[in-house]
Amino acid sequence: MRPGDVLLVEGTSRISTAIKYLTQSSWSHAALYVGKGRAGGSLHGCSDEFVEADVVEGVRVVGFDEFRGYNLRICRPVGLRQEDIEAVVEFMCQRVGYQYDLCNIFDLARYLLPIPPVPSRWRRRMLGLGSGEPTRAICSTLIAQAFQAIDYPILPEHVWKDDESLCQGCRRRVLKKRHYTLFTPRDFDFSPYFLIVKPILEAGFTPYALSWTEEERLVIPD
Repeated sequence: MRPGDVLLVEGTSRISTAIKYLTQSSWSHAALYVGKGRAGGSLHGCSDEFVEADVVEGVRVVGFDEFRGYNLRICRPVGLRQEDIEAVVEFMCQRVGYQYDLCNIFDLARYLLPIPPVPSRWRRRMLGLGSGEPTRAICSTLIAQAFQAIDYPILPEHVWKDDESLCQGCRRRVLKKRHYTLFTPRDFDFSPYFLIVKPILEAGFTPYALSWTEEERLVIPD
């Protein structure tokens, strides 16, 4: 993995199951890889591996063993300069110690579920957008906030804007940031701006080096 990679996790806890149900996705959690032994083993409190937002412990630093045994997916931003990757990593590391924002989870549920029965374009306005406290976060929203801080797109909206510099009455399509509290782990999977990394293929996979057992014949009883 590389610093700046987003790790998606298919959790098994009750809250993970609820998030997967609400988002209709396999992914219930996200963490950002910050690298090993950065800056002499210390970068704003981060010394190893990943920064994540945990329900109980809040934003914390964990190693890869925390995710061992789970289904995982690596999502990698493309085309970023090194200083921008450093900015994303620093943004996350500076927020270690923040609390988890359960209010944001409830707001997401109100937004994602068609209850009350109102059009989806109105549901967004009904959200409280989390607790509103700057020291609270959930996993996907914190990572989304980090990338949007350097203007890297995840799933932006497309809007038309008047541009008289082109011609009189001309318009051009521009990107508009979604509020970071509305992002879920699956958005990094769906984003066209993140590359899905498969470690086996990255390591130089060749099908000609595989060993297979002899195929067993299927016996169908009469």
